[in-house]
Amino acid sequence: MTPRTRLPAGFLGALRAIAPVRLDEPLSRHTTFGAGGPADAYLAAETEDQLRLAYAAAKRHGVPVFIFGSGSNVLVGDGGVRGLTIENRTGRIEGPSQNGAGFKVRAASGVSFAALARRLANAGYAGIEWACGIPGSLGGAVLTNAGAYGSSLSDVLKTVRLAGATGEVTEMTPEQLGLRYRESALTRGEIADAVVLSVDLRLQRGDPQALKARVRELDAQRKAAQPPGRNCGSVFKNPPDHPSWWYVDQAGLRGHRSGNAQISEKHANFILNLGGARAADIVALMELARARVREQFGVELQPEVMLVGEFE
Repeated sequence: MTPRTRLPAGFLGALRAIAPVRLDEPLSRHTTFGAGGPADAYLAAETEDQLRLAYAAAKRHGVPVFIFGSGSNVLVGDGGVRGLTIENRTGRIEGPSQNGAGFKVRAASGVSFAALARRLANAGYAGIEWACGIPGSLGGAVLTNAGAYGSSLSDVLKTVRLAGATGEVTEMTPEQLGLRYRESALTRGEIADAVVLSVDLRLQRGDPQALKARVRELDAQRKAAQPPGRNCGSVFKNPPDHPSWWYVDQAGLRGHRSGNAQISEKHANFILNLGGARAADIVALMELARARVREQFGVELQPEVMLVGEFE
């Protein structure tokens, strides 16, 4: 099978020297929404070097490149994604180790934020137990300054290691990354041609039993509030006055369907893929919610989910 768009001569050979490559790989298999079209070229990076070198190869050949981790905050268009798509599966974790009065852990950008939070809480390290339900990777958490329950990554982030277009590695502080509510200099385009390799987090010693109890409490809250099934988590960022779900609910859209996509009856800031939903169905619900809320409340809902690739 040939890719949908013509890739430069030598590019696929350069990629295959780094890691296996698949052409026209359906990205619905790799995102929590379970919707969207194929990637022209797809590579799963298991190591930091594979991630860094594949990214540099794409830049060197002038090929568009999209990188994702858990696929939990992504909606891929039905037309798929042009160029190279890299799934970040890097999983190295170093520490925790003593660092001044506290502790430091270095984790690869492909590590699950929730899994790391649980692992550290179970081991008696406090600082990110609030992230036990965030369904994304650490790389994605850096891009969006992921948060929950009044805390965010910027509260515990020491430094981030980035790779540039030629594969060079630099280190940046949260201040240099310009972390704000659900955004960063990376999402705003102020830092371009960079991929997150790893993060260093600040931790403190805590009571393992108390931390485990806190994780159980947060699990129960999330189970009570959030729907199961195929979704991307929160669809819209929360405006200042009310949470997004309140606006969507007040606009009368709880449970509304488009094709096989549905605004959740349990939580109106979630859209569910009921089975075989197209990205176009999901976008139709997003646009309807934004239009209704704009008309009724004068509030412009901003997507939290990242739309990637070609949409109708």
